[in-house]
Formats: sequence, structure tokens, C-alpha cells
Amino acid sequence: MKKFLVPIDFSDTSKNAAKYAAQMLNGKADTQLILYYVYDSVTAGADGSILTEDDNDRKIVLDTAFEHVKEELNALSDVAVTYVAEQGDTLVENIDRYARHHDIDLIIMGITGATKLEQVFIGSNTLKLAAEGNVPVMIIPPDANFTEIKEVGITCDFKDVATTIPVEPIRKLLRIFNPKLYIINVDVEHYVDLTPEYKAEKEKVDQYFAEFNPDYAFIRMYDFIEAIDTFAKDKEIDFIITIPKKHGFLGSLFKSSTTKKLAYHSHIPIVAIHE
Repeated sequence: MKKFLVPIDFSDTSKNAAKYAAQMLNGKADTQLILYYVYDSVTAGADGSILTEDDNDRKIVLDTAFEHVKEELNALSDVAVTYVAEQGDTLVENIDRYARHHDIDLIIMGITGATKLEQVFIGSNTLKLAAEGNVPVMIIPPDANFTEIKEVGITCDFKDVATTIPVEPIRKLLRIFNPKLYIINVDVEHYVDLTPEYKAEKEKVDQYFAEFNPDYAFIRMYDFIEAIDTFAKDKEIDFIITIPKKHGFLGSLFKSSTTKKLAYHSHIPIVAIHE
């Protein structure tokens, strides 16, 4: 059984991520979609108003809200949908702990909210989980509309790939969809031919993903974001897999306007899978 977790706070952003996940898993055998909610000692609505302080009343409110979302998802997909609500103080730690203890294969989250407060709360938590969590995270843009997963790209710097590419988690995700695979490298120093170092690393990547018969794109551009965006549009990529590093792509997200732009303004999902 492959398990997919969607943290939900009943905002439009989180419900859109849940709908995207349900459609993505439609027709996929042996899969389960889990809606996950974290509450503190006082549950509040999106406007900050207190809903209830009584455990029984809280359960009634949450069950009703979950059932409404579940009905919407059942109308879109045949994936089995369940839900869980847990008390906790730190959303990211709760999600990461639950995902590890319940063998979650992929966490699916929205990137921004309808209000400025939601943008800070949802966006920062999503990116923190993607940068620090132990389970792969799919980031769903707010305006993303699901299309069948046919084309997938992986960004790769072709540096020490034997120790930096999480091969098994990536292959496990790709096998769900069996897409056309592109390995994308953006570097300002590419010339007519690849260097011997790049060729040696490429041979290893060939072996890792041989079952998907990948195509390669070595792009000589200064602007990483522009290069990825242009390539994704040209090839109609359905989602991009990135491999966050300690000081890399998502690790310094809030210090880099370019990576922030990709995370917040990409029109296709980004999947962060750690090395």
C-alpha cells in the first residue's frame, strides 16, 4: 500500500492540494490518501475565531469538515481517502513524525494561501518541511490544475551523483506514473561537448534510471529559474523533482529571490526528495 499524506487546514490552498493529490492517484491501485490536521488546545477558524474548546465538540466539527472534503475528493477520484487529526504545537514536526512512523511515501502540500497570513503560515511550513523533512514533499502551486502525469523532469548538478542522488525514493515515485523522464542540468560553463567529469557522472545516472530511458538537457544559461521554466513549458513537464542540499536549492530559500520565485510562482508541482 502506497500512502500519500495531505496536511489540511481547510483553506482553499490545502483543499486544492488535496484535490490535486486525489486526481493524481485516480486509478492507481493499492494507494491511500490521508488528510492530516494538527490542532492546538484551542481550535480556531481561518478568521481566527474560536470554534470550540471542548474535545467532543471539536471532534464533531472536524469530522463534519473532513467529511465535506472527502465527498469532494470522492467525486474526483477512486483513491481511498481517510483522515487523521492530532494535537500538537509544531506543525512541521508533527507532520514529519507522523510521516516517518506511518511509512508515508509522499507528502503533498500547497505553497501559498488566500490571505497574507496564510501565505506566511502555509508557505513557510511547506518550504521548511521540504527543506528539512525526511519524507519527499510535493509542493502544489495555488493555481495548479491537474493533468495526467506523462512528463517528469529531475534537476541534477552531476556532482558526486553516487552519494547525492536519492535513487530509490525517486525510482519509487516514478514507478507510480511511468512517465517520460528528463534529466536537466543548468550550468553557465557548458560548451559544445560535455567534460569528461560530466560524462562519467552521466554514465552513473544512466544506470540509476535506465528503466525510464531518460533524455538529457544540458542547458547553458545564467538564470536557473528561467532555464527550468522555459524547458518545462517546451516539454510540457508535469512536475519537477529537485534534490535539496544543505546550502542548495531549498535550503536557503528565504535568502534567495530566484529560488523563492520558483517555489512560489511555478505553475507545476515541485517534488523535493532529499539526498
